[in-house]
Amino acid sequence: MERPREREAMEIESVSESAAADPQELDSSDDEVDYSIKPEFYDPNLDDKDELWVHKQRKGQSSDAVLSCPACFTTLCLDCQRHEKYVTQYRAMFVLNCKVKIDQILRQGKRKSRKPKGRMSSNKSPENLEHDVVFRPVCCSVCSTEVGVFDGDEVYHFFNVIPSNS
Repeated sequence: MERPREREAMEIESVSESAAADPQELDSSDDEVDYSIKPEFYDPNLDDKDELWVHKQRKGQSSDAVLSCPACFTTLCLDCQRHEKYVTQYRAMFVLNCKVKIDQILRQGKRKSRKPKGRMSSNKSPENLEHDVVFRPVCCSVCSTEVGVFDGDEVYHFFNVIPSNS
């Protein structure tokens, strides 16, 4: 009676022998493709159609960049302005495929002059919270990658995006 391990070894040997067939005898998948038939999903005018659609969306305005998600490359914005000082940051009012997390708040306090070490307060008073700038995180609606923030003036600020020439 054969043992299970011996049976497995015999099966592995027979598989490896058949895999070592002559490569000249194997057909390439290219041999099966008929290049005389026009591809079903190919449109040579598609780039022109896409360009017309983008121009229609922008209403004739120019943009500093077209912004895409860094994780899934989904288009997030067609019309934006690049930050003057921080060249990898952009702002926009109209976006695509973005989701604002309304349940989260990010705060940026106004910068103050430094106080001596003994007088610094770790807790913020309610009157100081009123002067803080409030932001909400913005994520890609396709893959949920955080790509920027949304401020109280309803402006999107993008900092984690891939810009491309527009």
